[in-house]
Amino acid sequence: MGLFLTMVEFLAALIAIFLFGLVSVIVFEAYRRRHNNAHVEAPAIFEDPKSLKQVPCPYILDPAEKYLSLIIPAFNEEHRLPGALDETMKYLQARTAKDKSFSYEVLIVDDGSRDGTKRVAFDFVKKYGVDNVRVILLGRNHGKGEAIRKGMLHSRGELLLMLDADGATKVTDLEKLENQIHAVAKKDYYRGDSATGDTTFRISDVPIAAFGSRAHLEEKALATRKWYRNFLMKGFHLVVLLTAGPGIRDTQCGFKMFTRSAARKLFTNIRLKRWCFDVELVFLCKWFGIPTLEISVNWSEIPGSKVNPLSIPNMLWELALMSVGYRTRMWKINS
Repeated sequence: MGLFLTMVEFLAALIAIFLFGLVSVIVFEAYRRRHNNAHVEAPAIFEDPKSLKQVPCPYILDPAEKYLSLIIPAFNEEHRLPGALDETMKYLQARTAKDKSFSYEVLIVDDGSRDGTKRVAFDFVKKYGVDNVRVILLGRNHGKGEAIRKGMLHSRGELLLMLDADGATKVTDLEKLENQIHAVAKKDYYRGDSATGDTTFRISDVPIAAFGSRAHLEEKALATRKWYRNFLMKGFHLVVLLTAGPGIRDTQCGFKMFTRSAARKLFTNIRLKRWCFDVELVFLCKWFGIPTLEISVNWSEIPGSKVNPLSIPNMLWELALMSVGYRTRMWKINS
């Protein structure tokens, strides 16, 4: 009996040491990342492949020059990117032909790809011009969150849409998010004001976020996915709920739109660089009081997903860092 108690005490001590070590590592890493939102980098430059001239990169604090910016993060997307870009450009050109006041840009952020992604992206720049399609090269792989952040910070649009390189969500669905943003913005701007003809109103000045959602597809997904994937998904949703709070059912859909005002607040503060930056966006929206809309979008699963079994531990790690960073006030939010 005495030997059993000794072993239990030994195991308890090991568990305590492990937990203390884990907490210490999380706190240290959260402290190390406290300035991730403002790290100094070389000035961003676009290169025009037609003239080889370098084009200075705009910044999110500058006034908007386009109506819509589409930010596409790409890591080893040589095969999936062309189809998604073809569909996107056809839509944008058709809309431009219908509405001469409509202007756009597509920013492809190459997150350190090792295949032909850069070549594919520059082919589209050559075809449509550097004013409409631009490529940002990160050099090495930083993560999807950092690629999105970089694209958002150097975009020119009044409305900024992030979308995945695989084309899983139809680009035409951006109009669902766009229309809802306009409806909320006008309602808030003109509340109690009869001067509805005020020409000073600009959608870019009203902070609003619209999250594309696949939550309406969840029941079908539960029926077709294996039990352990459903278990992991439910567990992740619970952790997200505890970390960022309720309100958004699908935080991970890669189809989100922000007004320029919202993007300024969010992407100058975001610190997570990989899978859980979406959850940090939800947290920051709540902190700033930015109206957040969740809108159902059409979505289809495209082969070649970068998500794998190791993604779950990485997500939990980032959520732990985020929770510690903000709760201890090590991660300060700039307003």
